[in-house]
Amino acid sequence: MLTKPAEAVAAAGNGLVLWYQTILPTLLPFAVLSNLFISSNMFYMLSRFLYPIVRLFLPVSREGTFPVFAGFLFGFPMGSRISAVMLSENKLSYEEASVIFAVTNNMSPVFISSFILHHALKLPQLVIPTFIALYLPAILLGRLLFYRQKKAQNAPHKNTAPGFQVNFKIMDAAIMNGFETLTKLGGYIMLFSIIASLMNHLPLPTIGMKAFAVGLTEITNGIQFTALTPLPIRQKYLLCVAFTAFGGISGLAQTSSMVAESRLPMKNYVIIKSVLCVISVILARLLYPIFLVG
Repeated sequence: MLTKPAEAVAAAGNGLVLWYQTILPTLLPFAVLSNLFISSNMFYMLSRFLYPIVRLFLPVSREGTFPVFAGFLFGFPMGSRISAVMLSENKLSYEEASVIFAVTNNMSPVFISSFILHHALKLPQLVIPTFIALYLPAILLGRLLFYRQKKAQNAPHKNTAPGFQVNFKIMDAAIMNGFETLTKLGGYIMLFSIIASLMNHLPLPTIGMKAFAVGLTEITNGIQFTALTPLPIRQKYLLCVAFTAFGGISGLAQTSSMVAESRLPMKNYVIIKSVLCVISVILARLLYPIFLVG
């Protein structure tokens, strides 16, 4: 920042623009709604309809249906945040929350299909194999972890859901908590955008290694940087899958912030994300030649 202030300011600005134009309007409504659903107990009504479907993929309790559904649909970092909030309010067991927050804290389908495949890589024909490569390993590993944790699998279900209520106090708290969450994310995105820009000046021997360093730091900058490199398209695609599956160091920091007040194990989270990254890249490499057209 002292030796190249113009680049540092530009990187910070790019990070804040990304947050304001993409992350804020995309995640803030989901953050507010998830707060409202949890605080008012409305998620019990939603879980009543979703439980038979979600149960086919992950053996969760009825209470665990909502964080699984929201984690996969809303995208990172809502999976970790909702799990931590429900754990703090005793609406999830520790064993169940520790699995759900690790396997559902993935990038959203909209981000993958629109930003990565349509905008950055121009590979819309790879939407289906990319979803398979990124989500199938998480589901299978989640099933394995649930079967290993008997307490989570056999946790008693509540026979009757508590009544729900919505008032202005609950709505105000939901909105303020949503803005607090997104403000934290904006700070992390700005900070790691600056760090990612510094990766361009590392004396790395190949452009592929430089792209890997940027993506390992912050996935959005890594995907943009990788897409503009002269690397072969298959290598670009596999690098972007690796960045997305792991989440980047910025993603680890954001997740740690989301669960800071809970007892959810970040060490296990890092191990799980690393394993999922390797499996997703292998699966994407196998599916790439099957689905790629032209």
